[in-house]
Amino acid sequence: MKKAKTIPFLMLVALCCNQAPKDKSSGPVAEDGSVAAITEASASLPLNTIKLPPGFSISVYAEVDNARSMAISPAGTLFVGNRNEDKVYAVQDTNGDQVADKKWVLASGLNMPNGVAFRDGALYIAENSKISRLDGIESRLGNPGKPTVIYDKYPTESHHGWKYIAFGPDGKLYIPVGAPCNICESKDPVYASITRMNPDGSGLEVFASGVRNTVGFTWHPETKEIWFTDNNRDSMGDDLPPCELNTAPKAGMHFGYPYCHGGTIADPEFGKKRPCADLVSPAKNLGPHVAPLGLKFYTGNMFPDTYKGHLFIAEHGSWDRSKKVGFKVTLVKLNGNQATTYEPFAYGWLNESDQKAWGRPVDVLVLKDGSMLVSDDRAGVIYRITYKG
Repeated sequence: MKKAKTIPFLMLVALCCNQAPKDKSSGPVAEDGSVAAITEASASLPLNTIKLPPGFSISVYAEVDNARSMAISPAGTLFVGNRNEDKVYAVQDTNGDQVADKKWVLASGLNMPNGVAFRDGALYIAENSKISRLDGIESRLGNPGKPTVIYDKYPTESHHGWKYIAFGPDGKLYIPVGAPCNICESKDPVYASITRMNPDGSGLEVFASGVRNTVGFTWHPETKEIWFTDNNRDSMGDDLPPCELNTAPKAGMHFGYPYCHGGTIADPEFGKKRPCADLVSPAKNLGPHVAPLGLKFYTGNMFPDTYKGHLFIAEHGSWDRSKKVGFKVTLVKLNGNQATTYEPFAYGWLNESDQKAWGRPVDVLVLKDGSMLVSDDRAGVIYRITYKG
Protein backbone atom coordinates (compact mmCIF):
# COMPACT_ATOMS: atom_id res chain seq x y z
CA MET A 1 0.00 0.00 0.00
CA LYS A 2 1.36 3.45 -0.98
CA LYS A 3 2.15 5.63 1.99
CA ALA A 4 -0.11 8.69 2.28
CA LYS A 5 1.62 11.99 1.59
CA THR A 6 1.77 14.20 4.65
CA ILE A 7 1.27 17.96 4.54
CA PRO A 8 3.54 20.05 6.77
CA PHE A 9 1.68 21.70 9.63
CA LEU A 10 2.47 25.31 8.59
CA MET A 11 1.30 24.62 5.03
CA LEU A 12 -1.89 23.07 6.39
CA VAL A 13 -2.54 26.18 8.49
CA ALA A 14 -2.02 28.40 5.44
CA LEU A 15 -4.39 26.30 3.33
CA CYS A 16 -7.00 26.22 6.06
CA CYS A 17 -6.95 29.91 6.87
CA ASN A 18 -6.31 31.38 3.39
CA GLN A 19 -3.14 33.03 4.64
CA ALA A 20 -0.90 34.72 2.12
CA PRO A 21 2.07 32.76 0.81
CA LYS A 22 5.33 33.85 2.40
CA ASP A 23 8.39 35.26 0.69
CA LYS A 24 11.11 32.93 1.89
CA SER A 25 13.84 34.96 0.18
CA SER A 26 13.69 37.70 2.81
CA GLY A 27 14.41 35.74 5.96
CA PRO A 28 12.18 34.82 8.91
CA VAL A 29 8.47 35.57 8.97
CA ALA A 30 7.20 37.95 11.66
CA GLU A 31 4.02 37.43 13.69
CA ASP A 32 2.09 39.72 11.32
CA GLY A 33 3.09 37.55 8.36
CA SER A 34 5.64 40.02 6.99
CA VAL A 35 9.27 39.57 6.06
CA ALA A 36 12.06 42.13 5.87
CA ALA A 37 11.64 44.54 2.97
CA ILE A 38 15.40 45.03 2.60
CA THR A 39 18.17 42.47 3.09
CA GLU A 40 21.79 42.25 2.00
CA ALA A 41 20.60 41.15 -1.45
CA SER A 42 20.55 44.73 -2.80
CA ALA A 43 23.73 45.92 -1.08
CA SER A 44 25.89 45.16 -4.11
CA LEU A 45 23.83 47.14 -6.63
CA PRO A 46 26.06 49.77 -8.31
CA LEU A 47 23.90 52.79 -7.43
CA ASN A 48 26.96 54.99 -7.84
CA THR A 49 26.64 54.54 -11.62
CA ILE A 50 23.24 56.28 -11.70
CA LYS A 51 23.55 59.86 -12.97
CA LEU A 52 21.11 62.46 -11.61
CA PRO A 53 20.92 66.25 -11.73
CA PRO A 54 22.87 68.09 -8.98
CA GLY A 55 21.24 67.84 -5.55
CA PHE A 56 19.44 64.55 -6.26
CA SER A 57 20.29 61.14 -4.78
CA ILE A 58 19.01 57.59 -5.17
CA SER A 59 18.72 54.73 -2.67
CA VAL A 60 16.96 51.39 -2.34
CA TYR A 61 13.50 51.71 -0.77
CA ALA A 62 12.51 48.02 -0.90
CA GLU A 63 13.44 44.70 -2.47
CA VAL A 64 10.65 43.22 -4.58
CA ASP A 65 11.38 40.45 -7.04
CA ASN A 66 10.44 41.46 -10.61
CA ALA A 67 9.00 44.75 -9.31
CA ARG A 68 6.62 46.19 -11.91
CA SER A 69 3.60 48.51 -11.57
CA MET A 70 2.99 50.30 -8.29
CA ALA A 71 0.02 51.76 -6.44
CA ILE A 72 -0.13 53.37 -3.02
CA SER A 73 -2.90 53.81 -0.46
CA PRO A 74 -3.60 57.11 1.36
CA ALA A 75 -2.10 55.47 4.46
CA GLY A 76 1.15 54.77 2.63
CA THR A 77 0.96 51.04 1.91
CA LEU A 78 2.73 50.36 -1.38
CA PHE A 79 1.39 47.61 -3.64
CA VAL A 80 3.58 46.08 -6.35
CA GLY A 81 2.79 43.67 -9.20
CA ASN A 82 4.83 41.18 -11.25
CA ARG A 83 5.02 40.37 -14.93
CA ASN A 84 7.51 37.49 -15.24
CA GLU A 85 6.67 36.19 -11.77
CA ASP A 86 3.29 35.35 -10.26
CA LYS A 87 2.94 37.47 -7.12
CA VAL A 88 1.50 40.70 -5.77
CA TYR A 89 3.23 42.38 -2.83
CA ALA A 90 2.50 44.94 -0.14
CA VAL A 91 5.31 47.04 1.31
CA GLN A 92 5.28 49.38 4.32
CA ASP A 93 7.61 51.83 6.02
CA THR A 94 6.31 51.34 9.56
CA ASN A 95 8.92 53.39 11.46
CA GLY A 96 8.86 56.49 9.26
CA ASP A 97 12.53 56.44 8.26
CA GLN A 98 11.66 56.65 4.53
CA VAL A 99 12.87 53.09 3.92
CA ALA A 100 10.47 50.14 3.76
CA ASP A 101 10.91 47.58 6.53
CA LYS A 102 7.98 45.15 6.06
CA LYS A 103 6.85 43.16 3.03
CA TRP A 104 3.97 40.75 2.45
CA VAL A 105 3.11 38.44 -0.46
CA LEU A 106 -0.63 39.02 -0.88
CA ALA A 107 -1.23 36.45 -3.62
CA SER A 108 0.75 34.02 -5.75
CA GLY A 109 0.15 31.61 -8.61
CA LEU A 110 -1.28 34.45 -10.70
CA ASN A 111 -0.97 34.93 -14.47
CA MET A 112 1.23 37.99 -15.14
CA PRO A 113 -0.26 40.15 -12.33
CA ASN A 114 1.44 43.29 -13.63
CA GLY A 115 -1.19 45.89 -12.73
CA VAL A 116 -2.35 47.04 -9.30
CA ALA A 117 -4.70 49.84 -8.28
CA PHE A 118 -6.12 50.94 -4.91
CA ARG A 119 -9.56 52.42 -4.22
CA ASP A 120 -11.85 52.60 -1.17
CA GLY A 121 -9.76 50.16 0.85
CA ALA A 122 -9.60 47.54 -1.92
CA LEU A 123 -6.66 46.37 -4.00
CA TYR A 124 -7.44 45.69 -7.66
CA ILE A 125 -5.19 43.21 -9.50
CA ALA A 126 -4.88 42.85 -13.28
CA GLU A 127 -3.87 39.47 -14.65
CA ASN A 128 -3.65 38.49 -18.30
CA SER A 129 -7.39 38.03 -18.89
CA LYS A 130 -9.10 39.11 -15.69
CA ILE A 131 -9.43 41.72 -12.98
CA SER A 132 -9.83 40.75 -9.33
CA ARG A 133 -10.14 42.57 -6.01
CA LEU A 134 -9.03 42.15 -2.40
CA ASP A 135 -11.34 44.11 -0.10
CA GLY A 136 -10.22 45.71 3.17
CA ILE A 137 -6.69 44.70 2.32
CA GLU A 138 -4.74 46.90 4.72
CA SER A 139 -6.40 45.36 7.77
CA ARG A 140 -5.39 41.83 6.74
CA LEU A 141 -2.07 41.98 4.91
CA GLY A 142 -0.96 38.76 6.58
CA ASN A 143 -4.23 36.96 5.84
CA PRO A 144 -5.72 38.54 2.70
CA GLY A 145 -7.84 35.62 1.55
CA LYS A 146 -8.60 34.85 -2.07
CA PRO A 147 -9.20 37.70 -4.55
CA THR A 148 -12.74 38.17 -5.87
CA VAL A 149 -12.88 38.14 -9.67
CA ILE A 150 -14.88 41.09 -11.02
CA TYR A 151 -14.20 40.57 -14.74
CA ASP A 152 -12.70 37.60 -16.62
CA LYS A 153 -13.46 38.10 -20.31
CA TYR A 154 -10.35 39.87 -21.54
CA PRO A 155 -8.36 38.11 -24.30
CA THR A 156 -6.05 35.31 -23.17
CA GLU A 157 -3.11 35.95 -25.54
CA SER A 158 0.12 36.41 -23.63
CA HIS A 159 1.66 38.67 -26.32
CA HIS A 160 1.27 42.14 -24.76
CA GLY A 161 -1.16 40.51 -22.34
CA TRP A 162 0.22 42.09 -19.16
CA LYS A 163 -1.80 45.08 -18.02
CA TYR A 164 -1.29 48.37 -16.22
CA ILE A 165 -4.40 49.60 -14.39
CA ALA A 166 -5.41 52.81 -12.63
CA PHE A 167 -8.54 54.66 -11.55
CA GLY A 168 -9.32 57.87 -13.40
CA PRO A 169 -10.89 61.08 -12.05
CA ASP A 170 -14.23 59.76 -13.32
CA GLY A 171 -14.07 56.88 -10.82
CA LYS A 172 -13.69 54.27 -13.55
CA LEU A 173 -10.95 51.64 -13.73
CA TYR A 174 -8.84 51.96 -16.90
CA ILE A 175 -7.36 48.77 -18.39
CA PRO A 176 -5.35 48.47 -21.63
CA VAL A 177 -5.48 45.54 -24.03
CA GLY A 178 -2.31 45.25 -26.10
CA ALA A 179 -2.08 44.11 -29.70
CA PRO A 180 -1.70 40.29 -29.83
CA CYS A 181 1.27 40.61 -32.22
CA ASN A 182 4.05 42.90 -33.36
CA ILE A 183 1.95 44.33 -36.19
CA CYS A 184 -1.52 43.14 -37.22
CA GLU A 185 -5.03 44.39 -37.85
CA SER A 186 -7.52 42.87 -35.41
CA LYS A 187 -11.23 42.67 -36.10
CA ASP A 188 -12.08 42.75 -32.40
CA PRO A 189 -11.97 46.43 -31.31
CA VAL A 190 -10.84 45.51 -27.81
CA TYR A 191 -7.32 44.78 -29.07
CA ALA A 192 -4.81 47.68 -29.16
CA SER A 193 -7.03 49.79 -26.93
CA ILE A 194 -7.54 51.34 -23.53
CA THR A 195 -10.77 50.16 -21.96
CA ARG A 196 -12.56 51.32 -18.83
CA MET A 197 -15.16 49.85 -16.49
CA ASN A 198 -16.99 50.56 -13.25
CA PRO A 199 -15.31 49.46 -10.00
CA ASP A 200 -17.60 46.42 -9.82
CA GLY A 201 -16.57 45.20 -13.28
CA SER A 202 -19.68 46.37 -15.11
CA GLY A 203 -20.03 48.80 -18.00
CA LEU A 204 -16.93 47.83 -19.98
CA GLU A 205 -16.24 50.13 -22.95
CA VAL A 206 -13.36 50.98 -25.27
CA PHE A 207 -12.06 54.44 -24.35
CA ALA A 208 -9.20 54.81 -26.89
CA SER A 209 -8.17 52.82 -29.96
CA GLY A 210 -4.99 52.40 -32.01
CA VAL A 211 -2.84 51.96 -28.91
CA ARG A 212 -0.39 49.13 -29.57
CA ASN A 213 0.85 48.48 -26.04
CA THR A 214 0.55 51.01 -23.25
CA VAL A 215 1.96 49.97 -19.86
CA GLY A 216 1.45 53.27 -18.13
CA PHE A 217 -1.03 56.14 -17.93
CA THR A 218 -1.80 59.00 -15.60
CA TRP A 219 -4.02 62.08 -15.45
CA HIS A 220 -3.03 65.73 -15.65
CA PRO A 221 -3.41 67.25 -12.16
CA GLU A 222 -5.31 70.29 -13.50
CA THR A 223 -7.05 69.34 -16.75
CA LYS A 224 -7.76 65.75 -15.56
CA GLU A 225 -6.98 64.48 -19.07
CA ILE A 226 -5.29 61.10 -19.47
CA TRP A 227 -1.68 60.88 -20.66
CA PHE A 228 -0.17 57.56 -21.65
CA THR A 229 2.92 55.96 -23.15
CA ASP A 230 2.84 53.57 -26.09
CA ASN A 231 5.40 51.03 -27.26
CA ASN A 232 5.52 51.18 -31.04
CA ARG A 233 6.12 48.28 -33.43
CA ASP A 234 9.42 46.43 -33.93
CA SER A 235 11.38 45.30 -37.03
CA MET A 236 11.53 48.61 -38.88
CA GLY A 237 15.18 49.29 -38.09
CA ASP A 238 17.16 50.92 -35.31
CA ASP A 239 15.59 54.36 -35.51
CA LEU A 240 12.02 53.69 -36.63
CA PRO A 241 9.44 54.10 -35.38
CA PRO A 242 9.61 56.29 -32.27
CA CYS A 243 7.79 55.28 -29.12
CA GLU A 244 5.04 57.68 -28.13
CA LEU A 245 3.63 59.90 -25.40
CA ASN A 246 -0.06 60.54 -26.03
CA THR A 247 -2.96 62.38 -24.45
CA ALA A 248 -6.69 61.80 -24.91
CA PRO A 249 -8.92 64.72 -23.89
CA LYS A 250 -12.01 62.71 -24.82
CA ALA A 251 -13.17 59.17 -25.53
CA GLY A 252 -13.26 57.64 -29.00
CA MET A 253 -9.90 58.83 -30.35
CA HIS A 254 -7.69 56.61 -32.57
CA PHE A 255 -3.92 56.86 -32.04
CA GLY A 256 -2.69 55.22 -35.22
CA TYR A 257 -1.80 51.56 -34.71
CA PRO A 258 -1.45 49.56 -36.96
CA TYR A 259 -1.74 52.15 -39.75
CA CYS A 260 0.50 55.00 -38.67
CA HIS A 261 3.38 55.37 -36.19
CA GLY A 262 4.74 58.52 -34.62
CA GLY A 263 2.12 60.66 -36.34
CA THR A 264 3.79 60.67 -39.77
CA ILE A 265 5.17 57.18 -40.53
CA ALA A 266 2.82 55.01 -42.60
CA ASP A 267 3.13 51.35 -41.72
CA PRO A 268 4.67 49.39 -44.64
CA GLU A 269 1.95 46.74 -44.42
CA PHE A 270 -1.19 48.56 -43.25
CA GLY A 271 -0.44 52.23 -43.93
CA LYS A 272 -2.45 52.43 -47.15
CA LYS A 273 -5.68 51.57 -45.34
CA ARG A 274 -5.84 54.76 -43.23
CA PRO A 275 -3.74 57.90 -43.76
CA CYS A 276 -1.82 59.44 -40.86
CA ALA A 277 -3.75 62.70 -41.35
CA ASP A 278 -6.96 60.96 -40.22
CA LEU A 279 -5.43 59.70 -36.95
CA VAL A 280 -4.30 61.35 -33.72
CA SER A 281 -0.63 62.34 -33.59
CA PRO A 282 1.46 61.85 -30.43
CA ALA A 283 1.83 64.63 -27.90
CA LYS A 284 5.55 63.86 -28.09
CA ASN A 285 7.61 61.32 -29.98
CA LEU A 286 10.04 59.55 -27.65
CA GLY A 287 13.17 57.58 -28.50
CA PRO A 288 12.92 54.60 -30.90
CA HIS A 289 12.42 51.32 -29.02
CA VAL A 290 13.07 52.89 -25.59
CA ALA A 291 9.98 51.05 -24.23
CA PRO A 292 8.35 53.82 -22.15
CA LEU A 293 6.20 52.36 -19.38
CA GLY A 294 4.98 54.07 -16.19
CA LEU A 295 4.70 57.86 -15.95
CA LYS A 296 3.56 60.46 -13.43
CA PHE A 297 3.18 64.22 -13.25
CA TYR A 298 5.35 65.65 -10.52
CA THR A 299 2.98 67.13 -7.93
CA GLY A 300 5.25 67.11 -4.87
CA ASN A 301 7.15 69.88 -3.09
CA MET A 302 10.57 68.28 -2.53
CA PHE A 303 12.00 68.75 -6.04
CA PRO A 304 12.75 72.26 -7.37
CA ASP A 305 9.79 74.18 -8.78
CA THR A 306 11.14 73.67 -12.31
CA TYR A 307 9.90 70.05 -12.12
CA LYS A 308 6.37 70.76 -10.89
CA GLY A 309 3.61 69.83 -13.33
CA HIS A 310 5.94 67.99 -15.69
CA LEU A 311 6.08 64.28 -16.58
CA PHE A 312 8.55 61.65 -15.43
CA ILE A 313 8.64 58.51 -17.60
CA ALA A 314 10.25 55.14 -16.82
CA GLU A 315 11.95 53.77 -19.94
CA HIS A 316 12.40 50.01 -19.72
CA GLY A 317 14.97 49.90 -22.53
CA SER A 318 15.30 48.47 -26.02
CA TRP A 319 15.87 44.96 -27.31
CA ASP A 320 15.13 45.47 -31.03
CA ARG A 321 18.12 47.69 -31.72
CA SER A 322 21.81 47.16 -32.57
CA LYS A 323 22.82 49.74 -29.95
CA LYS A 324 20.61 49.77 -26.87
CA VAL A 325 18.73 52.86 -25.73
CA GLY A 326 16.39 53.67 -22.87
CA PHE A 327 17.08 52.10 -19.47
CA LYS A 328 16.50 55.45 -17.79
CA VAL A 329 13.96 57.83 -16.28
CA THR A 330 13.22 60.74 -18.59
CA LEU A 331 11.51 64.09 -18.14
CA VAL A 332 8.99 65.64 -20.54
CA LYS A 333 8.21 69.28 -19.81
CA LEU A 334 4.86 70.82 -20.71
CA ASN A 335 3.82 74.32 -21.65
CA GLY A 336 0.14 74.33 -20.86
CA ASN A 337 -1.13 71.19 -22.55
CA GLN A 338 1.74 71.01 -25.05
CA ALA A 339 4.70 68.67 -24.48
CA THR A 340 7.86 70.62 -25.27
CA THR A 341 11.22 69.19 -24.15
CA TYR A 342 12.24 65.54 -23.66
CA GLU A 343 15.43 64.87 -21.74
CA PRO A 344 17.16 62.32 -19.47
CA PHE A 345 16.66 62.66 -15.72
CA ALA A 346 18.17 59.48 -14.22
CA TYR A 347 20.37 57.11 -16.22
CA GLY A 348 23.24 54.67 -15.79
CA TRP A 349 21.45 51.33 -15.57
CA LEU A 350 22.91 50.60 -19.04
CA ASN A 351 26.66 50.23 -19.41
CA GLU A 352 27.33 51.90 -22.76
CA SER A 353 30.70 50.18 -23.26
CA ASP A 354 29.53 46.57 -23.08
CA GLN A 355 25.81 47.25 -23.78
CA LYS A 356 24.74 45.35 -20.65
CA ALA A 357 22.02 46.67 -18.36
CA TRP A 358 21.93 45.77 -14.68
CA GLY A 359 18.56 47.47 -14.15
CA ARG A 360 15.37 48.33 -16.07
CA PRO A 361 13.02 51.07 -14.78
CA VAL A 362 9.33 50.15 -14.99
CA ASP A 363 7.10 52.54 -13.04
CA VAL A 364 7.31 55.82 -11.12
CA LEU A 365 5.32 57.09 -8.15
CA VAL A 366 5.42 60.39 -6.24
CA LEU A 367 5.20 60.04 -2.44
CA LYS A 368 3.54 62.51 -0.06
CA ASP A 369 6.90 63.94 0.98
CA GLY A 370 7.68 64.75 -2.66
CA SER A 371 10.27 62.01 -3.19
CA MET A 372 9.84 59.63 -6.11
CA LEU A 373 9.80 55.84 -6.24
CA VAL A 374 11.04 53.92 -9.29
CA SER A 375 10.48 50.18 -9.70
CA ASP A 376 13.05 47.96 -11.42
CA ASP A 377 12.07 44.47 -12.55
CA ARG A 378 15.61 43.40 -13.46
CA ALA A 379 17.39 44.47 -10.25
CA GLY A 380 14.34 43.42 -8.20
CA VAL A 381 14.12 46.62 -6.19
CA ILE A 382 12.23 49.86 -5.76
CA TYR A 383 14.40 52.99 -5.58
CA ARG A 384 13.66 56.27 -3.82
CA ILE A 385 14.93 59.48 -5.47
CA THR A 386 15.25 62.52 -3.20
CA TYR A 387 16.41 66.11 -3.50
CA LYS A 388 18.34 68.05 -0.85
CA GLY A 389 19.76 70.92 -2.91
